[in-house]
Amino acid sequence: MGILAKIFTWWDGATIGTLLFSARKGLKVGTDETGNVYYQSKDGLRRWVIYNGANDASRVSPDWHGWLHGTHDGNPEDYLPPARGWEHGSDGNLTGTAAAYRPAGALESSGKRARATGDYEAWSPSE
Repeated sequence: MGILAKIFTWWDGATIGTLLFSARKGLKVGTDETGNVYYQSKDGLRRWVIYNGANDASRVSPDWHGWLHGTHDGNPEDYLPPARGWEHGSDGNLTGTAAAYRPAGALESSGKRARATGDYEAWSPSE
């Protein structure tokens, strides 16, 4: 990404101003498995994340989400149990992608929905 894009865009990673602010005013708390970096102000009142890639809040894991909103103090790896074998990571927000959920009847799938079961009767005003 060019320097001009880094100065003026916010939707694809942090701007230069945010990076400078984080380096000057923030204390790095930790990094998650996707490469997002989490900071806290020196007085402990503010918490924020610098995304690794696109700015999408659905890319924050639940444990770090709790930390960002003040539910937990300290690094989530310190107080949470390790992930179990049957747990899998989050897929993020798939809206607008080919992997998004499209129910029967959606225009992107077949566009045809199942017929009504017959228990519906249209309302008509009485005279």
